[in-house]
Parts: sequence; C-alpha cells; structure tokens
Amino acid sequence: MDRNTIIGFILIGLVLMVWMWLNAPPPPKPDLSVDSSRVVGRVLPPDSVHPDERFKEREKHNDDSLGKYFSHLRSGPNKIVVVETPKYHAELSTNGGAIKAWIVKGYKTWDQYPLNLINTSSEGDFHLLFYSSDGKLINTKSLEFESAYSNDQVLNLHEQDSLKVEYVLTIEEHRRIVKTFIFYGNLYSFDVSYRFEGMENIISNFEYQVTWESGLRYAEHNSINESNSAKASVYAGGEISEIDATKFNEVVKQSVSGRVSWVAARNKYFTVALIPREKESQGAYLEGSRIKLPDEGAKENYSIAIKMPFRGSSLETDRFTVFIGPLDFDVVRGYNIDLEKIMTLGAAWIIRPISEYIIIPLFKLLKSIIPNYGFVLIIFSLIVKVVLYPLTKTSMKSMQKMQKLQPMMEEIKEKYKDDQQKMNQQVMRLYKEYGVNPAGGCLPLLLQLPILYALWAVFSSAIELRQASFVWWIQDLSAPDVITKLPFRIPIFNVDDVSGLAVLMGVTMFVQQKMSVKDPRQKMMVWLMPILLTLMFNSFPAGLNLYYFVFNIFSIAQQAWINKQHKDEPLRKVEEKKSGGFLSRIAKNLPKR
Repeated sequence: MDRNTIIGFILIGLVLMVWMWLNAPPPPKPDLSVDSSRVVGRVLPPDSVHPDERFKEREKHNDDSLGKYFSHLRSGPNKIVVVETPKYHAELSTNGGAIKAWIVKGYKTWDQYPLNLINTSSEGDFHLLFYSSDGKLINTKSLEFESAYSNDQVLNLHEQDSLKVEYVLTIEEHRRIVKTFIFYGNLYSFDVSYRFEGMENIISNFEYQVTWESGLRYAEHNSINESNSAKASVYAGGEISEIDATKFNEVVKQSVSGRVSWVAARNKYFTVALIPREKESQGAYLEGSRIKLPDEGAKENYSIAIKMPFRGSSLETDRFTVFIGPLDFDVVRGYNIDLEKIMTLGAAWIIRPISEYIIIPLFKLLKSIIPNYGFVLIIFSLIVKVVLYPLTKTSMKSMQKMQKLQPMMEEIKEKYKDDQQKMNQQVMRLYKEYGVNPAGGCLPLLLQLPILYALWAVFSSAIELRQASFVWWIQDLSAPDVITKLPFRIPIFNVDDVSGLAVLMGVTMFVQQKMSVKDPRQKMMVWLMPILLTLMFNSFPAGLNLYYFVFNIFSIAQQAWINKQHKDEPLRKVEEKKSGGFLSRIAKNLPKR
C-alpha cells in the first residue's frame, strides 16, 4: 500500500466520520427527573390574519377575549369518552373537542410505561383556529363542546369496525360547528369531518386553520438523541420542506402557500400528520423551538397547521385524516400520499433508493423468517458481505499487490530522491509493468459508501429495533449498549460511558488494519482509525454496532482467505498490449504492392 493509496483511504475514512458525526452527535446524559411533555407549543394564525403583538397581548388579559359569539362557550366541566381499538387507546374531551390522550398499543416508553403521544400537561390537541367577525382570535381549545356520550364511557372497536363520535359547538340557534370523529379498528389514523352551519357571518377573512399545537411527547431514554430526529415537515408540490429547531430558545417558523398534501411533526420513532381530504388547502404553517432540560437534556416542540378556505356559505363541510402512530415504513407508505418521505432514509438522489427499495424490503423479509432482530442483523451483514464480495476482493488483492511492490518502490524513491519528477515517472512505470492500479484499493471502498450510508440511515431510525433485545447485556438494539460508566468525560466526542459492541467493533477494525497495513511508517494508522471510530460509534445504536462488528468479522475471514490463497503467488509483469487491434492486424496481413 503506497502513500497515495493510504491518503485515499484516510480521506474516505474522514468523509465517513464527518458525515456520521454531523448526523449523529454524541448524546449527553438524558433527563430522568423532568417530564419533557410539560413543554407546550402554540400555533400562530395564518399570515393573512396575523394580529399585531399589542393586539394579542391586549386580548390575553381581556376577560372578553372570546367576543360576543363565543364568550358563553368557555370550557367548563370536562367529559371524557374513551375509544379502545387494537391499535390505540384514545381519550376525547368535551373541552375543545380535543384528543386528550393517545396511547399506542404494542409500544412502551423507555422505562416501560404506556406510550402516550399527547403531551399530558396540555389541554389536549387538534383544534380549529380562526378570526370571528367581531375581531377576536378564536381557538376552539378554549370552548366547550357538547357530546351525547356520558363521562368515562368506553367505546370498543374490533379490527374491522368503525365508529363515529360527534361533538357539537352551538353558538346560537342554527349556528354551530359539528366535529365528527371517525375511528377505525385496524388503523393508527382517524378521520374528522367538520360541518359549519350558519357560520357565514361569524368566521371572517375566508380562512380557518386546522391545528396540532403541542407536538408529540418524548418517549426515549435520551432526549438529545430524540431531539436530533425531531422536526416538522410539509409536503407540497411533490417536494418536502422541513424546519428543525437546532438552537436553544430560538423559534423557527415557516409559512407555505398553495396546495398542501400533508403537514406533520415527528420525534424519533413516531409522527402526527394532518392530511386534507376534501377541499384544497391554501397553505400550511410550521413553528418549532428547542429548550434546555436538566442534566444537559433538550426538548424540541413543533406546532403545525393547515390553512383552509372558508367560502362564506350557510353550510360548508370539510374532511381530514389525522395519523398518530409509528414511523413504520410500510404503515406510512400505505396511505399513498408520500407520507414515508418524512422518514430519514438518506439523500434522495442516491442513498434513499437503496434504503427504500433494497435494504428495508430485505430487512423485513428476514424478520418474517427469523424471530430475533439480533440474528436478523447478523444474517443481513452476511448477505451484504456476499453482495459486496467482488468489490472487497478486488480491493484486498490490489492492496496485497501494492504491499509486494513496496521494496521496489523504496528503491526508486531512494535512487531518485533528488528528482521528484523522475521518481514519479519511474513509480508509474512500475505500476504499468506489473498491472497495478494505485486507486484499486480505494475505488471499491468508494463504491461501497452509498450502501454503508443507507445501512446507517435505516438502522439508526428503524422502529423495528426499538426495545428489541438480543443476548446478554444487549437489551435494546435501538440504544447504545452501555456496559460501564467512565469517571470522566472524553472531550470532543463527549463520551462518558462505554459501549460493549463499539469496543468489539473497534477491536475487529484493529485486526483488519493489522492484516492490511504492513508499511512500518503507517503504523500509526493501525491504531488511529480503530480508536477514532470506536469513540464515534460509542453513542450509536447497538443494532448498528452489531451489524458493523459482524461485518468486520466476515471481512477478517475474507482477508485471511485471500492472503492464504495468494501468499506465495509471485509478482508478475503484465504483457504489453499489442498496438492497433483487429483492424491493424488485418491491414498488416494485406499483400503489399
């Protein structure tokens, strides 16, 4: 392995490390004492109806902030209706006609409590926002709806069942808003229809918003890691736009005009999406912020809204689908509205197709055969190694040839040490004589990078690995497998614990380096790369480290086999290609005049 090959290898490694570092920062300690769900967001009105700050502040302290139409509808005694399906446990409230709780079945929080995606300190979520004709900003979360159901009544749905639950906001006789929930036993989503009766002289500005104000409750052990995945997105015109609150105490906003397919907010493994079904939307509004939590934790909260037209008719209707559930690729893709694009699966132009059409289907196929995800990852790494075998074999053979050329290259460098140009010419001549491509060891590694990036993207966000145990100390393949705590924190990498699989991965990488690097001047590389990658991978999910660890073992076995097969193979010069080709040979054999 000559200097150029080593430089190329280092550059590839640095690109890989920097890319992973930017996409997966090492997490500080999570907050274990504070309920992160206490952070509640807000949705601002559409750009076309934004009141100025003084007006909003005056309304905040005004007892008549609901105006003449809605003051008598202030939230009062709360009645809860419970909807039980195989997918979730939902609680609906007459206060705001809101979703008060949404407990996803089949999933738990990191500390094994029922997973409620609604921020418990909020007043529930999913409301209407509009201006009344007397100049008041009305949010229906502050209003009392009527329901025909008794308090704490439980409505059970089987998998093939559906159910309608109606909430009515009566402003006065013949003037009301009817909000009808339609639940399905086999879906994580529900439909909502709105019926506006006699509201043409009450709703102004020909617009209202359907809002989700308080984001999603965090459910993972590490709030920093979950915040790194949290964001809000809007899909319009075949393109996705996102906001990501990366700075503390800085509000980020985005307003989109025109037809919107969906708007969504997510944490690491779950999402809520608002999807218009009947009328064409007029735009969307996103807002998010990031706040500090104790013990160096963080919480990102996102508010989303869809802007809808109000035509001022005496009777208007609209319909929406609201998805609240896991970011399972097959589940979200099943809605046929490109909702799966909210998932982080790599760059759209090259990485994402590999993730979406190769890795995820193969991963799910293996899981249908093998019950444990740890063993799925092991078999998966074997399959990837077999697929990449031609590339890695070429790389390993090229590096082996370069090692055999080292003595002759050293002679050339010593002989022409005072003439750099002549030395380079002789080295290139040597490559040509023995048929060695100096980039032969690097090019296969470069070709593998898209596949490795796609694997990283899938395994870092696959909900299938969430809380999936393997063997011994590995109890959650989606989280670092910490085996001990350090009495200090390693700077730059911000590491204060030790991942068992990361250490094993580093050991296997050291063995690989030891087998392939023979030049004494490159001895530092044998130690440097394994140490750096071990520190970086220390905070990665156990499933990802398990995959790389097993992949490295297979690579070691392959390297040992190739070394054994070609150990005594002499270095031969290649025959020079005859000039001219087929036509030249024909011309040569033509009779001369």
